[in-house]
Amino acid sequence: MNNEKPLVSFILTYYNQPVQLLCECINSILALSLGPCEREIIVVDDGSRVSPMNGLMQYGDEITYVRQKNGGLSVARNKGIDMAQGRYLQFVDADDHLLQVPYEHCLDLIRHDDRVDMVMFDFTSDSATASGYRDADVMTGSAYMLRHNIHATACGYLFSRMALGELRFTPGIWHEDEEFTPQMLIRAERVVATDAKAYFYYKHKGTITSRDDAESKAKRFDDIRGVMDRLQYLCDRVPQNDRVALQRRLAQLTMDYIYQVIVQQRSQQALDTCIEELTAKGLFPLPDRDYTRKYKWFRTMTNTRLGRTILLNTLPLLKRER
Repeated sequence: MNNEKPLVSFILTYYNQPVQLLCECINSILALSLGPCEREIIVVDDGSRVSPMNGLMQYGDEITYVRQKNGGLSVARNKGIDMAQGRYLQFVDADDHLLQVPYEHCLDLIRHDDRVDMVMFDFTSDSATASGYRDADVMTGSAYMLRHNIHATACGYLFSRMALGELRFTPGIWHEDEEFTPQMLIRAERVVATDAKAYFYYKHKGTITSRDDAESKAKRFDDIRGVMDRLQYLCDRVPQNDRVALQRRLAQLTMDYIYQVIVQQRSQQALDTCIEELTAKGLFPLPDRDYTRKYKWFRTMTNTRLGRTILLNTLPLLKRER
């Protein structure tokens, strides 16, 4: 009996998507150059109205299927993490899939250096794939986050189970990746970023975080404020290098939060309340840092009431024109 752990555990979270897309996702993993003992495919059905099991019978022992009471994406992913046996973990939404050639490049990076804790790759909604990928030098996750903007989506990272440790997603919230990914990065001592577009996503997805009703908007704002609070709490309890990196990420989240208040609520009162709350928490004014040109511009504009008024009267119009 072979007791060696798989190289990668693929955790597929499924909830009411077309079974055909789930099968395409599984097929994209089976097409990779990983033998049966090198891969583990875990499908976590988060309480779908109809189980996809009939469509999955064709895969036999190639997959592990588990069905649970609906608890949300965080709970489903945590279930997958707890079940996974692989040295590395990869999240895939069940209606997306991996692109074989560029993802093989990501696998090669961990095959050639098993000390790598995380591979960061890119997304695309174009099935055409390019060759000749550029990889950045190996650095710590904190160093990378300090120098670059990051995409929060956890599906864009192939990461070590050992580096993950006891970190899990916070149940019951939206924007769970915004909290999880920065914490995963500060745990990663050896990170490789590649421009390989290895993950195919569908643009047409209608997610819960895109709902436009008042209750959903309120939950989005409440949840992202909670994420910011917990990251701010963490900032005061980690080593200096990690703290500085997290502070950059927190400043970016604060900037985006103010932007969303402006374009979604379009209210001077709501914006004033937002600024007061952020000021009380020490998150405003935005730190005087040269993170990006956009950040410097937004910081300058939000520093004065006149600038905030200009943003309030222009940003919603610009968003609508897009």
